[in-house]
Amino acid sequence: MRITINEAAVCLGLPGTLPDAENTVLTSVVTDSRDAGPGALFVCVPGSRVDGHDFAAAAVRQGAAAVLAAGPLPGINVPILVVPDTVKALGQLAGLWRDRTKARVVAVTGTAGKTTLKEVLAQVLSLGGKTARNAMNHNNQIGMPRAVLGTDGDEKFWIMEAGISQQGDMDDLGSVLRPDIAVVLNAGTGHTEGLGEKGVAWHKARLLKYLAKGGKGLVCADYPDLVREARTTETDICFFSGSGRDAEFRAVYAGAAPQGAAVTPSDAYGLYRLWLGGREFDVTAPFRGAYGAENVAAVAAVAHMLGLDLQAIRQGLAQARMPAQRFNQVQAGSWLLIDDTYNANPLSMGRMLDAAAERAAGRPFVAVLGAMLELGSQAAMEHEALGRRLAGLNPSAIVWKGLHAEDVRKGLTLAGYAGPWQVVTDAGEFMKTWQTLQDYGLENKAAKSGGVVLFKGSRSNRLETLVAALSS
Repeated sequence: MRITINEAAVCLGLPGTLPDAENTVLTSVVTDSRDAGPGALFVCVPGSRVDGHDFAAAAVRQGAAAVLAAGPLPGINVPILVVPDTVKALGQLAGLWRDRTKARVVAVTGTAGKTTLKEVLAQVLSLGGKTARNAMNHNNQIGMPRAVLGTDGDEKFWIMEAGISQQGDMDDLGSVLRPDIAVVLNAGTGHTEGLGEKGVAWHKARLLKYLAKGGKGLVCADYPDLVREARTTETDICFFSGSGRDAEFRAVYAGAAPQGAAVTPSDAYGLYRLWLGGREFDVTAPFRGAYGAENVAAVAAVAHMLGLDLQAIRQGLAQARMPAQRFNQVQAGSWLLIDDTYNANPLSMGRMLDAAAERAAGRPFVAVLGAMLELGSQAAMEHEALGRRLAGLNPSAIVWKGLHAEDVRKGLTLAGYAGPWQVVTDAGEFMKTWQTLQDYGLENKAAKSGGVVLFKGSRSNRLETLVAALSS
């Protein structure tokens, strides 16, 4: 970004700043004083454990050019922009910089897979011009505006993810982004504890209300509630599908990619049939399983709408890489470890279980899972449903970490699962359990043709520590 301190003050509705601030240009925004340097605006963010106001002096010592604070800060010798709410003010500044960009802005939201979609889409669009995106899942009222303000301003495309967990979140994010294309990937049970009675689909579709002039919505047709809510926004919308529905853009899974079809080993990639711009053709993409069709259709649709040709879309998908902790596949002896540990909700959990079971294809399949959080009053019901779904996949063994073990076990029992089940609390217990499972005979079975282990759970379960233990 390049915004003068006085321009920032005017944007925030403040009176004049210090006399020497008129020509001082802010070139970055930081919320950690250790990241401050010349040209930085330090934003004091209050938190449950620490308050950014306590670190303003340290940021100035590091070279910060100005401070955004919720009150006076005695002893600070740089301009201080005092506002009632520093987080909302951060969004206002991001909105100012968004007004100045000539980039085509794409906003991505959804219950499951939005970070993966954003990362893969950015890799594809980079073949068409300079592309900026928010890092990984920095998608809330702090991370997303910081990503916007961290752009150079000369990009051709911005791909920004909008993540919500509370009522009103989408209004905060949408009003900043004002996207040229708003993608609503899906809507399922997730963050239901904070999204109230209107439902997840209503809150996700709210992004469409903030389209830029001439902007267009791109919505998945596979979720009836989402389609209904999207249409009530009375905005310009087109639809895509990953399940064979008759939509303008659609894709279906066609199995493993042929050898040599992708940059990385093709057994980690899938083949998808894609309908785009009136044409039907096959593409290779970094997904394995039916869930990937939704992502392929969305990525291809956005790229097509932004002017990329078929060759660039095919090339971009074939060479794209999955982000960390999203269905990453690593071989450890006889076992293929699938790391999808970043987060979990009922929609993403079900999809990854199906994809991992398909990947196992009759070989030993172990599910190492953790609790799905922020489901509120639906938590017990959803975990019991997970148990029933797990039983239907007939895994060779199940290892559980975290809350709701009794609910999952209830669902397993009701659905007739009689295989090994073990609850662990840490990596040490997991490795002891793993050795027991091998003694039970799984290693002998996996040695013949290999086996698959899926790791999946909400963030606080830290299942990545179990992946590390097993792969070391």
